[in-house]
Amino acid sequence: MPSFRAAPVRVRVPATSANLGPAFDSAGLALALYDDVIVRVADSGLSVDVAGEGADELPRDKRHLVVKSLRAAFTELGGQPRGLEVVCANRIPQSRGLGSSSAAIVAAVVAARALVLGGEETMDDDAALALATRLEGHPDNVAACLRGGLTFAWTGASGVRVHRVDVHRSVSPIAFIPSSRASTRRVRGMLPATVPHGEAAANSARTALLSFALTTSPELLFDATEDRLHQSYRAEAMPRSAALVAALRADGVPAVISGAGPTVLALTTTDTADAVAARHPRAWDVVPLAVEPNGAVVLPLS
Repeated sequence: MPSFRAAPVRVRVPATSANLGPAFDSAGLALALYDDVIVRVADSGLSVDVAGEGADELPRDKRHLVVKSLRAAFTELGGQPRGLEVVCANRIPQSRGLGSSSAAIVAAVVAARALVLGGEETMDDDAALALATRLEGHPDNVAACLRGGLTFAWTGASGVRVHRVDVHRSVSPIAFIPSSRASTRRVRGMLPATVPHGEAAANSARTALLSFALTTSPELLFDATEDRLHQSYRAEAMPRSAALVAALRADGVPAVISGAGPTVLALTTTDTADAVAARHPRAWDVVPLAVEPNGAVVLPLS
């Protein structure tokens, strides 16, 4: 049984956008919009409090994703505490394609590791990524949430791996966030089992170009964000989002569906961001977001 810290731990986790057009289930971008989670080991019982996004609908018991992920992480770390107190301050919109579930999972994994004496030795960064990937089902969002910046994640013979790079300083993402939601499970189910070889080859080329455009040459982002692998198949589930992507791209804006949607992400630059944001349609929240370079962090309580 591990030894637990008596003091509470506060973790801040960023929103993330996955896929970024062609890099389906591999690329992730950390964004400067955050959830805060405070966890304390208690003598007994379970207390869960939620404020902000999802406060009116998220469970306040063992069904909460943070709690379920804490339990999974404590099991990996050697055993469960007698009780838990969890406080969530949510700013990441729920079920909008901005990584809210990944943020909850990562916050729990990082908090559990910080609450266990010697937790970072028992669960190193690679093990934390592997656990978060198992809980989420795919590595793209959790990798970016953990590491920050731009990440490319994959699964190889040695397990889940990630490569993180800095994004070019002129890249200025803008999120167009609708009031509607999307079910990740539903939209993933709309993808075909196979795609034409030519479309797969085109996406491979665009994914390679995407890594170069985001890090070195943002002027290539329009071509680099072209997708033929998944967005068109999902358009029926989010017609307004698909129409906005088409309208923005018709104006030369590198726009994509963020993750499973329905948020639309425009990868603008400092020279074009204001003009793109000013043309936003009604009924969308337009949120300029910086790239978050650090990923999940343990913060002092204030």
